[in-house]
Amino acid sequence: KEMISITKNYMHNPDRIEAGKMNQGADTVEHIYYQAHAKDRYLVLKRIADINPNIYGIIFCRTRMETKEVANKLMHDGYNADALHGDLSQAQRDEVMGRFRSKHLQLLVATDVAARGLDVDNLSHVINYNLPDESEVYIHRSGRTGRAGRKGISIAIIHGREIGKIKAIEKKSNKNFERQDIPNGEEICQVQLYALIEKLQKVQVDDHQIEPYMPEIHTKLASLTRDDLVKRLVSVEFNRFLSYYKDSPDLNLKEGKGNRDEKGERGSKRRERSSEDFERFHINVGSKHNLAPARLIGLINEALDSSKPQIGKIEVLRQFSFFEIEKAYAKELSEKLNTMKFGEVPVKVEVSKGGPREQNREERPRSKKSSGRRDGRGSRNEASEWNFKPKKGRGGSGRRGNKGRRR
Repeated sequence: KEMISITKNYMHNPDRIEAGKMNQGADTVEHIYYQAHAKDRYLVLKRIADINPNIYGIIFCRTRMETKEVANKLMHDGYNADALHGDLSQAQRDEVMGRFRSKHLQLLVATDVAARGLDVDNLSHVINYNLPDESEVYIHRSGRTGRAGRKGISIAIIHGREIGKIKAIEKKSNKNFERQDIPNGEEICQVQLYALIEKLQKVQVDDHQIEPYMPEIHTKLASLTRDDLVKRLVSVEFNRFLSYYKDSPDLNLKEGKGNRDEKGERGSKRRERSSEDFERFHINVGSKHNLAPARLIGLINEALDSSKPQIGKIEVLRQFSFFEIEKAYAKELSEKLNTMKFGEVPVKVEVSKGGPREQNREERPRSKKSSGRRDGRGSRNEASEWNFKPKKGRGGSGRRGNKGRRR
């Protein structure tokens, strides 16, 4: 997009030369998505890695902070993983990339910017820990696998309100996604068991090195039957999977649970999802200060710089407002916003301990008259919500007083 913009502004009648089809990935790439609550994203990632013992791939995250967190969790949990992000020196970057190219690392967690220049032909998987906002970025990510005629898999981990992004990517890339069930514990244990058996079959034995120890080994294992020996040998590595996935929960987001969110409708299910996946904040500016949902989103984006978190419900009142944001970004956003100004007003945000119905009784108009919005689009209640469409019979022609307000 940037290149096209430059050519339009500074060149006359430029020729465009394309290699391959625009905005289309390789036909050898299979596109899959798993749908879960945002809070379960890392658990889903672990299951993806465990169900693919020979995985060799890149995990794309939005921010440096998230990249570090995911990589540290993976390493702590025993995976051959590391992070690639902008905080690394060139020497550190080269060292990580060298280990990944030589397959000493199975998983590389990276931001899009940091992964530039990393050219690896035989990746088995690309995992989108977060979907990018632009379809072209997803197409570029997925194009890192399935090269040279090899098969590749591009996986997206999404929550209920991101299905629209999947549909947009499908339309842009002319590729179809397949929704798959998140692997359960039994499936993972079975795959890991067979992978261990295959590993035992293929292990190289140095007879010369091990021969001096065989008499002692025979003596210590003489009391075990063949079956006992096999069971114990397999259990040495397999027990940790059996223990971890014993009584493991189903992480799949049930069919239909995300539909109400995507349509902008509201109800108890949406409120439950918001409390689980998002942190709700109170901010000390409202319509009195010329705040609108779009300006609040801009303020959030400015605070988080290159990060692009999911933003939930926004409610703009007269004196103050409420908004929801992914919990992973809550602490960083709170710290940044509390150092900023909106116009001349120092911004103060804090975690909301209750909804607007408990905190803003004085905000509510006491008649059907409303002071309206200052953008000239008719009178509406001060508590405006992003993407909210009033239902018939509840607010008339756009004017909502106390009777029209949702309780």
